[in-house]
Amino acid sequence: MKGTGKLHVQRTNGEWLSMESLAESYKGTQRMLWNVKQNQQHEPAQSRMLSEMAGDCGFVVEWIQAGRMPGNRRGIERRAAYQREKLVDPIHMQAYVQRSAAGSPANLSDGDRARLEQALSMLSDRERECYLLAHGECFSYQEIAELLQVTKGSVSQYIRRAQIKLSKLIEAEEH
Repeated sequence: MKGTGKLHVQRTNGEWLSMESLAESYKGTQRMLWNVKQNQQHEPAQSRMLSEMAGDCGFVVEWIQAGRMPGNRRGIERRAAYQREKLVDPIHMQAYVQRSAAGSPANLSDGDRARLEQALSMLSDRERECYLLAHGECFSYQEIAELLQVTKGSVSQYIRRAQIKLSKLIEAEEH
């Protein structure tokens, strides 16, 4: 609904429902599910399904009330810049690592490749290696740790440092 300053959701019948009303509706559904589970005998699979459904309702209520995904300590608006931004398009990073020269639109121009090489040259060898494996080869942090024989925490630290350095470089280029 425009102009009210509050968030609303449109139901399938065309009627508007406020987020508070939506949260109350989910809470009511959650209470109903818990009552059904408590007051009747069910097979273990049915009981587990009722618990999961009630838990899902609670998850939605928490999301609506907090305005962000439950479990996250910070909303996206409060995260550090390097956590919000992808510094390089993942497709371009993969094209850089693959060094492909076919006619795909994902391929890098010579100028883009040179800028990317210049940015990556500012990283330490280990930071560059971890960053390329994570963002160019799409390895998980655990896979990188096993490959390089370091801890997963070290891989995370190397990638975080690389992202900070690349963020500063990009900011400097923009100004």
